[in-house]
Amino acid sequence: MAPRAYWKGYLRLSLVSCPIALFPATSEREKVSFNQINKETGNRVRYRKVDAETGDEVPSDHIIKGYEVAKGEYVEVTDDELASVALESTKTIDIDEFVPKNEIDDLYAIRPYYMAPDGKVGQDAFVVIRDAIEQMKMVAIGRVVLTSREHIIAISPRGKGLMGTLLRFPYEVRDAGEFFDDIPNVKITKDMMELARHIVETKKGHFKPQEFEDHYEHAVRDLIEKKAKGIKIEAPKFEPTGKVINLMDALRKSVQAETRGAARGATAPSGTGKKARKKIEGQKEMLLPIAGKKAARESAKEEHHAPRKPARAHGRQRKAG
Repeated sequence: MAPRAYWKGYLRLSLVSCPIALFPATSEREKVSFNQINKETGNRVRYRKVDAETGDEVPSDHIIKGYEVAKGEYVEVTDDELASVALESTKTIDIDEFVPKNEIDDLYAIRPYYMAPDGKVGQDAFVVIRDAIEQMKMVAIGRVVLTSREHIIAISPRGKGLMGTLLRFPYEVRDAGEFFDDIPNVKITKDMMELARHIVETKKGHFKPQEFEDHYEHAVRDLIEKKAKGIKIEAPKFEPTGKVINLMDALRKSVQAETRGAARGATAPSGTGKKARKKIEGQKEMLLPIAGKKAARESAKEEHHAPRKPARAHGRQRKAG
């Protein structure tokens, strides 16, 4: 099944335009997420929109948009009024200018999108725009409206398609001086810098994102699997780290530790790399068993009518909600 487009419209460079679709380039869907559960009943907890003063639930058709102009005073703004100020960039990404890529501060980047032709019509125009950006060795800057807000978007070639990165406006970026001005100018000795450089050299490598491992995600999945099996969870005991008294001593010890680590890595036999993590089968099997009052009553009824069975390990599961 083809991925669903997040936005559809037109990409335009002067008088050349083509229909395009934007797709989120990243996703956190694979990460572990939790539901909030009522421990008394074992049911899902859902949120309702209520009046802040009366506490009464408010139907969706009674909810309007309002901007607070003074304490407790709001100006109502309707969807039709917002539509009246709609910009052309709601359906068109106009390329306004080309800038060198190294001039775009990483601080301004928000999130990336894949940009592909929408259908066969206009594919030639898409390729022309893509190749023009690539040959210029620049980044195209345009504007796009997503979720009723206009964004600046930086467009660059990526493979056979384009990548559009949403950029922040200047008022969204904080001044670094607010956080860095109090850092003192410390004079570092030549010996310290040589030791520090040596540590960097021993850790030098290449950017290989495929080797990144989300240790926390794996630990959470392991915890869920153990809980589902009724295994008792105990917090690990961490040894306190030694307090650094002398920076020079800390650098020397770091160099020694990195050197020993490199030596062990060089002499390790083949096949001692990271083990492939076993995939946990069946998400339903990992749901937390929640014994609420309702569950306890049902369990009591079952035990009363059913013949007694041998005791089972904790972790009997009941689908929540």
